[in-house]
Amino acid sequence: MTNRFSEYRIMWIIVFFDLPTETKKERKVAADFRKKIMADGFTMFQFSIYLRHCPSKENAMVHIKRVKTILPDIGKVGIMCITDKQFGDMEVFYGKKADIKQVEPQQLELF
Repeated sequence: MTNRFSEYRIMWIIVFFDLPTETKKERKVAADFRKKIMADGFTMFQFSIYLRHCPSKENAMVHIKRVKTILPDIGKVGIMCITDKQFGDMEVFYGKKADIKQVEPQQLELF
């Protein structure tokens, strides 16, 4: 039996983008894209980098398809999917000081 909460099964989607914001219309397009991915459960990691936790690769693919349907006509958007294990190995720094990893409770699924 496969462990449903395996750090190799749980996925993180990372969406990073560089959208033009020179004109009022471009700023609106960029803001709308950001709002739509946030409505799909993404949270800001850094400016123009958003993350979403998914319980499986199959679930991640559903959200990746959603992002692809709202891509702006101009600008660059990258989508990356990594395992929870890979995400957990990331080191984050504020200046030269390492961010203290906080123990996150295991996310439970309700049916």
